[in-house]
Amino acid sequence: MTVAVTGASGNLGRLVVEALLREGSTPVVAIVRDPQKIADLAERGVDVRQAGYDDPAALDRALDGVDRVLLVSGTQFGERVAQHTNVIRAAERAGVKLLAYTSIPRATENSLILAQEHKGTEAVLAESTVPHTILRNSWYWENYFGGVGHAIETGVLHGAAGEGRVAAAARADYAEAAARVLTSDGHEGKVYELGGDERLTYAELAQVISEASGKPVRYENLPQADYNAALVQAGLDAGYAAVLADADAGIASGILDVDSGDLQKLIGRASTPVVDVFRAALA
Repeated sequence: MTVAVTGASGNLGRLVVEALLREGSTPVVAIVRDPQKIADLAERGVDVRQAGYDDPAALDRALDGVDRVLLVSGTQFGERVAQHTNVIRAAERAGVKLLAYTSIPRATENSLILAQEHKGTEAVLAESTVPHTILRNSWYWENYFGGVGHAIETGVLHGAAGEGRVAAAARADYAEAAARVLTSDGHEGKVYELGGDERLTYAELAQVISEASGKPVRYENLPQADYNAALVQAGLDAGYAAVLADADAGIASGILDVDSGDLQKLIGRASTPVVDVFRAALA
């Protein structure tokens, strides 16, 4: 059995490839736009193939002989449903026996800006002839790394999540779950709602950052519009700032508070402690 991972040079894709290599039970194909970015993986025996999500012919070549594939959601917002559809159609033509897709919690009912292209992709998969599994990943703790330095420096973590809880996990935990789906049976037709054990409010997250850094950090909640404006003032692109502020509003509503236990069942353990994730990053 041969398994493939798309977007294999990205943060999540590479971790999935690494998890598959540790598993060591199946040949691994890594699909990327620029093979030079993962030349080291090729040296370790990974079959590196070049294809972008917007190149159907290249995707056909990349999926030739592949039995199972992980479609890691793309990063070109506004183009993702069409690009993901290209991968799904190529998987159909290749006779792929299982396609796993990285989505977002409660995608069919999730009102977040970030959720809409996931919802669209899931709709395409629902009508597809390729057997599939949906991996609805909640937040990555790594999503907060960009602002943790400022929070430590100022002693304040800003956000607009109110008292909402986010069931995030380390990116590597989600990667391990994806690798398990690709290398074991019984996942066809399943939708996994994946989230970590620690379902934290931002006030609790601030305490974690304090513990990891050894410096006091408190949480200050802002109205969504004010947080959006603060992000723009800090230099973020206006569109990206709106997405982040919208995500915090979603956390406030509970949309990313996942307590299914699906992640833990797939990886066979508790999720990596959040304080360990931040300690490693700060080190």
